[in-house]
Amino acid sequence: MIGQRFGNYRALSLLGEGGMGAVYLAEHPDIGRRVAVKVLRPELIKDPQLLLRFLNEARAANAIRHPNILEILDSGTTPEGTPYLVMELLEGEVLSGRIRRLTKVPLADTLEFSYQAASALAAAHEKGIIHRDLKPDNLFIIRDPADATRERIKVLDFGIAKLQTFPTGGGMQTRTGTLMGTPVYMSPEQCLGTKTVDQRSDIYAMGVIMFEMLSGRPPFLSEGFGELVNMHLNVRPRPLHEIDPTIPQAISDVVAKALEKLPEARQRSASELQLDIRAAAGRSIVIRGVSSPDLVSATIPGSTAGARQRATENAFGSGTTMSSGTGERYATTLPVARTSKSRRVL
Repeated sequence: MIGQRFGNYRALSLLGEGGMGAVYLAEHPDIGRRVAVKVLRPELIKDPQLLLRFLNEARAANAIRHPNILEILDSGTTPEGTPYLVMELLEGEVLSGRIRRLTKVPLADTLEFSYQAASALAAAHEKGIIHRDLKPDNLFIIRDPADATRERIKVLDFGIAKLQTFPTGGGMQTRTGTLMGTPVYMSPEQCLGTKTVDQRSDIYAMGVIMFEMLSGRPPFLSEGFGELVNMHLNVRPRPLHEIDPTIPQAISDVVAKALEKLPEARQRSASELQLDIRAAAGRSIVIRGVSSPDLVSATIPGSTAGARQRATENAFGSGTTMSSGTGERYATTLPVARTSKSRRVL
């Protein structure tokens, strides 16, 4: 498809391929803007669940329109009838890569990234959209164009999101009939297949991600899927401040609340999670959210290089990505290709 036109953009090169399709680097011939174009595999068009998942991503992103969410610029079909999405081109690092590289994410960065992701989720939930597959592979870190020392999180892959304002075609299941999601990050209610999964399921996933950023591993890992589900349902994770005494108990408590087994025991909303993060930060880390420029400053023990200030007031105008399964043993989403470059493709 190199050289083919996708709306106003012409494909320049293949960025990567995965289970759902291929992603191409494309450019507008007149203004020179570069984007990523995701093209669904032709043989998958006949699968209504996968086609719905592909279109869901565009519908969800368009409905939310938030600086911390990957922007879908356009959609269409090729002359052969194959659907495609035109997306901003992201340059940076996926959060899972940051965790692998550093083992643990500095506390200041963890709070900043979590606050920004919660801001995106608050906007999504306000529109009645539940992500349902949050994980480090779906959080992308980019540089703020206004200041190269600052970073911004982009939430990716709303492909299996629950869109309450759009038809979802039933249970949104995989080919094998298991519920969509990545079990390492799934909430207890998702593990049970509860039909009434709401925004608090995303809160639980954020708790898992925060736990992993601060400790270097998710709270629950197992060789068997059934055992992993049992852990989500019945095992209480060890408090973070016991694992690492440099983590303030206030932060540990925020994560523990997000990881409560019962949805009603967690933060009621992503906005409440934001407030808890800001309150627990104390007095030395500056947290600036896209939706709220107010600053929270506090002192975090052991925080040095990670405590630099970050700004998230301005949207970053480039990016691309496709999803993949983290915790490969348990991933139920379709696999995707990895590249060695800073771009990641679906």
